[in-house]
Amino acid sequence: MNSFYSQQAGCTVRWHDLPGTGDPVVFIHGLGCASSYEYPRVVRDPLFGARRAILIDLPGSGYSDKPLHYSYKTTDQAHVVAELIDHLELDSFWLYGHSMGGSIAIETAGLLGSRVKGLMVSEPNFHAGGGMFSRTIAAQTEQQFLEQGYDAMLSVEKTAWAGCLQNNAPYAVWRGASSLVAGVEPEWEAQFLSLPCPVTLIFGELSLPDDDVDNLKQKGVEVKIIPAAGHSMSWENPSALALAQALAGCMTM
Repeated sequence: MNSFYSQQAGCTVRWHDLPGTGDPVVFIHGLGCASSYEYPRVVRDPLFGARRAILIDLPGSGYSDKPLHYSYKTTDQAHVVAELIDHLELDSFWLYGHSMGGSIAIETAGLLGSRVKGLMVSEPNFHAGGGMFSRTIAAQTEQQFLEQGYDAMLSVEKTAWAGCLQNNAPYAVWRGASSLVAGVEPEWEAQFLSLPCPVTLIFGELSLPDDDVDNLKQKGVEVKIIPAAGHSMSWENPSALALAQALAGCMTM
């Protein structure tokens, strides 16, 4: 595992740089997750095509540091990802982000312009208001979540997400959720549609129907559907997610 010091977050950020061919794909995980936990199975699938993959654990998550003073807002996390890409001196790469990580990836793509060959997002937050988990978390005060809400979430969570959630700082989870509920201006959908690079929306079959899918299809966005999977597609159907990324163009030499 690799590390660098993020001036934006004021902490050490860690990532995996898995060797392969062509321009790398940078993976950004969602709320309460970590790329080191979510994506090794995806990027080692034969359908991923032996592409170089960079799996970042955002501040507050996984192997990265968890500073108490940091905001954990999506915009600040996007600047951390941009810092890492500058640190790696990447002039050409692909971005993939899931859920909250999709929103962060959209903002990162806006920061890095023509260096981004393409952006793939799976079930991101396109609008303020959050999703089911983030709304539930942000409905509490930060202190309430730290004292009771975080442990209560862990106690009832039976999916693979629990293994990763317990390695996230509770204040990072609360602040990230609150950032999703608050939203940004312009909103993530508007930023997504204004990007000059090719963009792809990925959705789990079990998450349908969804208004964002229908709306963005009408606006000409390419949509890939992951069969037999819902929101947690990286462990529900990792091979199909690997194939969706290949079909989105990131395997083109």
